[in-house]
Amino acid sequence: MEQNKPQTEQELTQQAAVRRQKLADLCEAGHNPFEITKYAQDAYSADLKNEFADLPAEAETGKIVSLAGRMMSKRIMGKASFAHLRDQKGDIQIFVKRDLLGDEAYAAFKKLDIGDIIGVKGEVFRTKMGEISVRISELTLLSKSLLPLPEKFHGLTDREARYRQRYVDLIMNPEVKDTFVKRSLILKEIRAYLDEKGFLEVDTPILTPFEIGASARPFYTHHNTLNMDMVLRIETELYLKRLIVGGMDRVYEVGRIFRNEGMDPKHNPEFTTIELYQAFTDFHGMMDLVEEMYKRLALKVCGSLEITYQGKQIDMGHWERLTMVEAVKKYSGVDFNDWKTDEDAIAAAKEHHVELPEVPTKGAILAEFFDAFVEDKLIQPTFIYDYPVEISPLAKRKPTDPAFTERFEYFIDCTEYGNAFSELNDPIDQKARFERQVAERKAIEPDCKAQVDYDYVNALEYGLPPTGGLGFGVDRLVMLLTDSASIRDVLLFPTMKPID
Repeated sequence: MEQNKPQTEQELTQQAAVRRQKLADLCEAGHNPFEITKYAQDAYSADLKNEFADLPAEAETGKIVSLAGRMMSKRIMGKASFAHLRDQKGDIQIFVKRDLLGDEAYAAFKKLDIGDIIGVKGEVFRTKMGEISVRISELTLLSKSLLPLPEKFHGLTDREARYRQRYVDLIMNPEVKDTFVKRSLILKEIRAYLDEKGFLEVDTPILTPFEIGASARPFYTHHNTLNMDMVLRIETELYLKRLIVGGMDRVYEVGRIFRNEGMDPKHNPEFTTIELYQAFTDFHGMMDLVEEMYKRLALKVCGSLEITYQGKQIDMGHWERLTMVEAVKKYSGVDFNDWKTDEDAIAAAKEHHVELPEVPTKGAILAEFFDAFVEDKLIQPTFIYDYPVEISPLAKRKPTDPAFTERFEYFIDCTEYGNAFSELNDPIDQKARFERQVAERKAIEPDCKAQVDYDYVNALEYGLPPTGGLGFGVDRLVMLLTDSASIRDVLLFPTMKPID
């Protein structure tokens, strides 16, 4: 059944049909719950439990509260019943007594279904069994649940359904909500950290006029008024660096990015990144910033620098720093410095069964060796720096060795988490690299629409100060700090294939 097609009466389960009849009866009696527009909620479950944590069993508080939320259980016991209400902060037991609520209201309560949204008013007390509860004196049905909640909505067999119906997943699995509460906390803490450092949060275009020469594949759309194709952005970098040219020395953007590429546990077609740029520093300054920020996040979100991710112990307090050449030599035994020509590198790749890149230069082959021998060894936080110029079109060359650039990526649990440069600010070099990149792309894909961003080159000609830049994926970071195995676990609504 299509997700957006309304259900017919024949498709409804017997329980759902019963619930619709209950709604019809309520409406006929003049009690349509969907006409209620607000409810005066003045307390939450977790706050009450904390406030009265030391209250002894069977003790009264005299505190009258109004709560609102979803009824998650109900036990009818003659003239008195118990239920559990789930609000924004958790669950709390409610005690419903006929003598206190009244015969008519108690009879109405007995007809309520699990999943109904209710408002209640009553006194907080602790039961004989020791549970903080609310003795109800008023109860209002605020919204009727027309579909029964599943008895179980967890486990691998239901994972696809959980992603497709995240609203049900959130109802049935409170720990899922905790993940997204932490996601919000992570973003809040990153913003606080960068704001304290003097960075300014900005917004740049999501719709861009053409496809740049990068390897990532974009999504295309069409603007009717301008009668032109446009592209959903694959990065925020070039616009942000235009702002550095304009004198905004520290900027960052929390940006939604779109790439028309594959999907797996670490990739979704739309995802969130943070890119930041700081004038008058370099990639070493960015390394220091990453290390300091990630330590702060680990302490804030996980309470420790020692975190657990998918059964592995990760020490966020210690970061190793290796050049790409050092890392490849350490884990493969192959020394880049022994290669005098591209042919030497090709021979080494064939000898070690390393896949050759589309353009088999020494630098590009070094990167393939890194992928084959190094990345899956980097469990603990590690900076890999000094990347070949062939794979770093936006990074500044190393003054001491122009075959390499002042670029790093950092890895945790065999996964790349971010990318940073000493930004290339030579407009002549940048133009040449862009043109070469586009030419190489079109040689491989003659029909591709990639273009050189000459306006960005023009901006550089006005003068970009020495600048350090960093980009990192928010979703992967949230996965790490919430111990989530898949990117779809940290996206409220991940991209899903439609149901036929």
